[in-house]
Amino acid sequence: MLSKLWNITFLLVALAASSFCAQAHAQAALLMEEPYGFFGTLNPTGHNAIYFERICAETPVKLRRCGPGELGAVIARYQGIDGYDWVAIPLIPYLYSVENAADVPAHVDHDTVVELRDHYREEHLQDLGANLSPGNLVRGGWTQLLGAAYERRIYVFRFETMEAEDDALIKKLNASPNRTRFDLFFNNCADFARVMLNEYFPRTFRRSIFPDAGVTTPKQITYKLVRFGRKNPGAALTVFVIPQIPGYRHRSHSAKGIDESFVTTIYAIPIAMMNPYLAVGMFVDYLVRGRYHPIPRNPTVLGPGNLTALTAPSLTQENSASAGEQAPGAVAATPTAARANQDLQGTSAANE
Repeated sequence: MLSKLWNITFLLVALAASSFCAQAHAQAALLMEEPYGFFGTLNPTGHNAIYFERICAETPVKLRRCGPGELGAVIARYQGIDGYDWVAIPLIPYLYSVENAADVPAHVDHDTVVELRDHYREEHLQDLGANLSPGNLVRGGWTQLLGAAYERRIYVFRFETMEAEDDALIKKLNASPNRTRFDLFFNNCADFARVMLNEYFPRTFRRSIFPDAGVTTPKQITYKLVRFGRKNPGAALTVFVIPQIPGYRHRSHSAKGIDESFVTTIYAIPIAMMNPYLAVGMFVDYLVRGRYHPIPRNPTVLGPGNLTALTAPSLTQENSASAGEQAPGAVAATPTAARANQDLQGTSAANE
């Protein structure tokens, strides 16, 4: 009798422990967003933001733990947002300017995007002030907070987080003075991502002299995360792509580093004329260090109907034995989470 009671007790404890471990994990993701438009031609480095499954926006500048059914928020440093350093926007509005995935149009024009953004701002962004700048060719203003997928293609590099880590980040950001410190060269969106990632992977992400001349770029930070994921399979790094919704803008183009931007664009001509030695040095540095590519082939496509794949358990959570059989340090490009709503992937792929 005692033996049976002990076995039952042990089974209950084991089930409770396994349930706790499953709940302790959540997903976060570094977003590498492609450059677009006139400013994207002048500065083809793109944008970094970070998505958190467990962290939600009580207001655009105050964070809390997510409740049941919520998909989390995207947090990033922006320029021209009423003096704030960072802003948090729920995932679906950040991507599509609507609250429900079912309301995302398959094709948009300029008037539709403006209408969707204005409606969401009136309903949810009044805390940021009534006189927010809409932006211009150089500064995105508040419009960059909504409908990112209408502007550009976004690559998603997902990794696992723990409850204590997410709670610590919520506490830190809520307690810090959220006043703008934006600087294109030394305190940009990629620097914000670098600092946030170091909260989860301490002393891993640093500014690089080569190949980006000491400037942190979205591509550089993404590459370092991919390299970290290869060396540390426990991070469960998984890659997705969110296609650009067609109709509003021309297709966005690939994000580049600093040396790559100067060497492979029209900037190379005036630099070579003014200082040929600098031009040669940048070209050599680009050949040696600047041709890195963090994006794997054929990442899983995410559309409005299967964004829940971002929050699905990773391979390491679903089947640690199977994950252990993968090649050491492999970065998954097609996770099991992609099974959700695969019928929508064909539509998303066509939008590319």
